[in-house]
Amino acid sequence: MNQTKLAEIFKRINNAWTFNLYMWKELPAAYWSGVRLEYIDFQQCIVKVPYKRFSKNPFGSTYFACLAMAAEMSTGVPGLVGIQAADSPVSMLVVNLEAHFSKKATDITYFTCKQVEAIFHTINEAIASGEGKSIKVESIGKNQAGEVVATFYITWSFKRKSRN
Repeated sequence: MNQTKLAEIFKRINNAWTFNLYMWKELPAAYWSGVRLEYIDFQQCIVKVPYKRFSKNPFGSTYFACLAMAAEMSTGVPGLVGIQAADSPVSMLVVNLEAHFSKKATDITYFTCKQVEAIFHTINEAIASGEGKSIKVESIGKNQAGEVVATFYITWSFKRKSRN
């Protein structure tokens, strides 16, 4: 992947207005529940989910589906970046999800994926081989006190699209 092209994409995606407009159009459930991209670079992607009206459950915590959206986004945005920077069209799909909840989410939860480069590498392998390649990535959700609330493991599959 072209590093200059990646840097340009990171700059565009890190613009909150631009990415929020994308979410409003393409991911309305995440947008309305308050899931937001905080930051992405070559090392990590951070996404937050608030504890508010559209993200909480009747039990006094953040609804697990909103936590899952934020965790998935922290691993999916690097995939989207890698696909945009690729020289060939690539499809991506979640093929597995595991979640472990360790603490009640009662304030903002920040999900961090630190496997951005590994995701890019998997995309490059899929392009080079022409075969589907999968990667299992971790997203750790922490509250504002730094305590782990949940850990998600999301397996992504990437495959070069055939040119028709």
